[in-house]
Amino acid sequence: MVQLIVGEKGKGKTKILLDKVNEAAKNAKGNLVFVDKDSSHMFELKNSIRLVNVGEYLIRTSEEFTGFISGIISADHDLEQLFIDTYLISAAVKDGKYEESLKKIDEISTKFNVSVTISISVEKDSLPEELKNKVIVAL
Repeated sequence: MVQLIVGEKGKGKTKILLDKVNEAAKNAKGNLVFVDKDSSHMFELKNSIRLVNVGEYLIRTSEEFTGFISGIISADHDLEQLFIDTYLISAAVKDGKYEESLKKIDEISTKFNVSVTISISVEKDSLPEELKNKVIVAL
């Protein structure tokens, strides 16, 4: 199950995502992973949260990113929640075509019972109808 934090660039989505992951760490029974385009938020995360710098893995397409997320989930049977920041950059989205990638991540997360929270620089009104119900914060 995917949840979205949406809004224009610079509106505070990352701060909200960091607050959510750190709050989740207080009561988590399983593992938490924070995926980002770089390691700039390393010191803002509780030490129990694994930071994955996707920039280190030479991901060039959204399909590769989806496979990467599948790999994270398959490698950790205790993974409870996954948080993805700056989705359009991290997922190497080209030409604004993010819908299929998000749908695939939603399918994977549902199948393996991993909650995924994603920050994405997209206005809620411009989301496809089937994704609007996944928005938990719109800025």
